[in-house]
Amino acid sequence: MTITLRLCALAMACASLPAAAQWSDTSVGIRYGTRFREPYIASDIAKTIVDLQHASGYKYGTNFFNIDLLMSDHDDPASPGSSTGAQEAYVVYRTFLDAGQVLDFKAGPIRGWGLTGGFDWNAKNDAGYNSRKRMLVLGPTLSFDVPGFLNAGVHELWESNAPYDDYTQTGVPRYHYRAHPMLASSWSIPIGSLPFSFEGYADFIASKGKDEFGDQTAPETHFDGQVMWNAGDLVGAKPQTWRIGLEFEYWKNKFGNSWHGPAGHGAFAETPMVRAEVHF
Repeated sequence: MTITLRLCALAMACASLPAAAQWSDTSVGIRYGTRFREPYIASDIAKTIVDLQHASGYKYGTNFFNIDLLMSDHDDPASPGSSTGAQEAYVVYRTFLDAGQVLDFKAGPIRGWGLTGGFDWNAKNDAGYNSRKRMLVLGPTLSFDVPGFLNAGVHELWESNAPYDDYTQTGVPRYHYRAHPMLASSWSIPIGSLPFSFEGYADFIASKGKDEFGDQTAPETHFDGQVMWNAGDLVGAKPQTWRIGLEFEYWKNKFGNSWHGPAGHGAFAETPMVRAEVHF
């Protein structure tokens, strides 16, 4: 069994142990936008994204697990000349070991501090690249003392891919990029006493060296933020059960492809979305 599959098994095991958690939240969501971009594709792409998400906290830290199923329209085809859009599965797992809790130590605005580890995994059946990304993540993280939560850290990334080109019917053996750092932040902060919250994440990812085709990669900026409305009152549900909102994604040099290079404007996305989710 590969390292990534072992980590996937660990993530699912963590999600299946609610008795060990002090709190947990599981949700199913859907979001939709018409201005997604993909490197080397000049046109905007409409996508529907369905996600399953689980977060939980225990005495010494937190776990986070998310699966996105991304379904594109025909502008991101599943095979050359196809009128069917590509499909992608993207999995993220993060675990945070809070040394502040372990040592019973806090300082000023810092709620917690410790080590974050985890992985990203994807598979996509598009016409040109057919990504098979595998990435391990490890680095220090600070948790700030704010309403809701605000985390920030510096994480090292070990990423590889093994794409397959449907046009040429050729594949690339698994290629390992240079290890590279990422400045990462995530947050969920209520907006005063209103039934709204501001949530999301922002990453700045350094260049990962040469790609599998010998081209230099570019630093990557990725922001995804949403304003969510607690709409449970509309259906007589408990607070934070039904939520709807607006989301915006900014992605420059997507996947390390320079938007000034051959990947073109497909490597630079500014994507508004609508979002809805139900929590259990």
